[in-house]
Amino acid sequence: VQSRIERLEQRGIIAGYGVRLSPDYEQGLVKAHVLLTVTPKLADKVVRSLEAMAPVRMVHSVSGNFDMIVIVDAPSIRDLDALLDRIGAMDGVERTSSSIILSTRVDR
Repeated sequence: VQSRIERLEQRGIIAGYGVRLSPDYEQGLVKAHVLLTVTPKLADKVVRSLEAMAPVRMVHSVSGNFDMIVIVDAPSIRDLDALLDRIGAMDGVERTSSSIILSTRVDR
């Protein structure tokens, strides 16, 4: 098995590995999608600032009414509220809209 994995890595089929948190740990987190409208000239700066924030798990560039969707995990509603304030106050962020994730129905 190990040699097959090594061959897949060498061929670039396996690009890396990640951490999958246990359901018990994840149940204690408040997860949210934060939709952002950003100033186009400051989009890269916004992404760099988001990347530096530990609760930010993913940043997606999207089409539609918003420019980005940010996936965040926070230990509490209070922490999420503070995080949303920080994101909303960032230079280049024009507008935000957030939704707390209540449950995950499919996770592949």
